[in-house]
Amino acid sequence: MNKRSLKDLLYEQVARIGKAVSSPKRLELLELLAQGEKTVEVLATELSADIKLTSAHLKALRDARLVTSRRDGKYVIYRLTGRDVAGLWVTLRQVAEEHLLELRLALDQMVADPAKLASVGREELLEQARRGDVIVIDVRPQIEYEVAHLPFARSMPVAEIEKRLSELPTDKEIVAYCRGPFCLLSDEAVALLGAKGYRALKILDGVSEWQAAGLPVQTAAGK
Repeated sequence: MNKRSLKDLLYEQVARIGKAVSSPKRLELLELLAQGEKTVEVLATELSADIKLTSAHLKALRDARLVTSRRDGKYVIYRLTGRDVAGLWVTLRQVAEEHLLELRLALDQMVADPAKLASVGREELLEQARRGDVIVIDVRPQIEYEVAHLPFARSMPVAEIEKRLSELPTDKEIVAYCRGPFCLLSDEAVALLGAKGYRALKILDGVSEWQAAGLPVQTAAGK
């Protein structure tokens, strides 16, 4: 093989990753799977897509070795092939935010009330949560919390908040987070808590952003 053919082959292999992540739905799948392994049925529901289309997107990601699968009875369960794949999604999104005005404008629309964003940095929030000065709640489904969550965070899925209000102190600030900047679950939580008289804010980070920044996360076992 001559040098030109070899270089073409090298770039072609890297381009397989670019091709695999060139679909909005496949990017969303990476974000969802960064929260933990999920069945095709669960992923299809989250994508608002049918199972056939979801399976086709998963096949494209699997062909690029970004996801893998296992069978559990009648279910096929997918997961990312490594934490670096979750990091790839975070990096892609951050580059897009830096260079695409359209994305920044869309994010501004999501954060309609900037006053609802926690203003402290990650390490300061971690320290405040450690001291108990603020209460951090993870509003994702419980199973995602068990895979990994921010240190000192409590699991409180958004659908359960209203019936579990007695677990939250009224004299402390509540900080909610979900799957990352594109996730709306924390907005729902902040709105609900605010309506009940709590001082509630959100952060844009999810577990993937926390890990990409080199900060620790915990599992349900505390590791």
